[in-house]
Amino acid sequence: MKTYIYISLLLVAFTTSVQAQELVPISKLDVLQKVSENNTTIKISEKEFNAAKADFNQTNAVFLPNITASHTGFATTNPLMAFGSKLNQEILTATDFNPTLLNNPSQIENYATKFEIQQPLINVDGIYQRKAAKSKMEAMSLQIERTQEYLAFEVEKAYMQLQLAYKGVAVLEKALVAANSNKKLADNKFKQGYLQRADVLNVEVRVSDVQNQLQMAKSNVQNASNYLSFLMNDDQYVIYTPTDSLTIAVTTLDVGNISENRSDIKAMQLATNTYEAMNKADKMAFLPRLNAFGSYELYDDQVFQGDANGYLFGAQLSWDVFQGSKRFGKAQKSKAEFEKSKLEYNQYVSQSQLELNKAKRALLDAENKLSLTTLALSQSEESLRIRTNRFKEGLEKTSDLLMAETQYSQKQLEYFQTIFEYNYAQAYVQFLTKE
Repeated sequence: MKTYIYISLLLVAFTTSVQAQELVPISKLDVLQKVSENNTTIKISEKEFNAAKADFNQTNAVFLPNITASHTGFATTNPLMAFGSKLNQEILTATDFNPTLLNNPSQIENYATKFEIQQPLINVDGIYQRKAAKSKMEAMSLQIERTQEYLAFEVEKAYMQLQLAYKGVAVLEKALVAANSNKKLADNKFKQGYLQRADVLNVEVRVSDVQNQLQMAKSNVQNASNYLSFLMNDDQYVIYTPTDSLTIAVTTLDVGNISENRSDIKAMQLATNTYEAMNKADKMAFLPRLNAFGSYELYDDQVFQGDANGYLFGAQLSWDVFQGSKRFGKAQKSKAEFEKSKLEYNQYVSQSQLELNKAKRALLDAENKLSLTTLALSQSEESLRIRTNRFKEGLEKTSDLLMAETQYSQKQLEYFQTIFEYNYAQAYVQFLTKE
């Protein structure tokens, strides 16, 4: 009896705690909208896309010029530098050719302002590097799309878990009412001498069990609400109530094979394209490069001045004939990575098809289970009704009534759990076959 009172007090305290928290009604559409706007995983994938886009923008250097500007000042008595500086400043005179002055010049100051431009013309390896960066960027864009699809599926599951948790609370609250009613009836029969003390204790144990289960069901409501808060990136962690109940989803599914147009599979294909382009870039690194260059220079013996000027332009054909075995090894590595990516793509498609086959079987099993649990629920309800009436008339054992009552509660919980499993299986098949 003391245990019964203790558990009752715990349940009251827990219920008061839950009621003290704010109950917020929320629809699945509201959750989906908040997740799409605030979810951290989506934001992380967007940052990864921005990083890939920045890498692609860097490859504009294959076509765009490199322009620099500099201002340099120095003082020197070096014969060659002093003569060259005067020549650049256009202040050279006939006296400067005096051997004594050539060999022992006075200190001269030189200030040079220089504008340089380097324009790539033919860099084949850079073009393939740009293609690789573009494929990577497009793959990251598709990964964002798949991440959003996954989180929509996760919201579907989490919202159904919240609905299921509330169904569990409702079933157990009704079971608790029935258990208390039976306890009251048993107490009366005990006072009248129709029941033994052991029968009353069995009824009290049943009440305690239902109270314990109800407490756990309310914890499940909090857990499901907290997970929705996590998905929505909301640190308030209120208790949510679904605006609609858990019902059997009616969806028309056209289930075939895995489509290669699914965003994550397309992303895998683009990843393979990236490795292929990188391998070609490493091979093209053996070819020569052609670049144009030019500069415009201003010289003076005063800082930030430019009385003398000159320009230079030209083109350079460069060819790294041999760099040890570095380029050979790099090309071999990129080829191995390319071959590996093709195998990973085939494995991913095969694994996805395997998962879809498994999901289709799970959906069929859930559909069959739903029919059986519906029948079992109806039978257990009728059994409880008959035994309750017989118990009131003194024709049924207490243990049989408690067993029927327990079975009915279990079948109710199993029924709603099966609805959850059936709806989840449908949602998962839709997720796997989404294009």
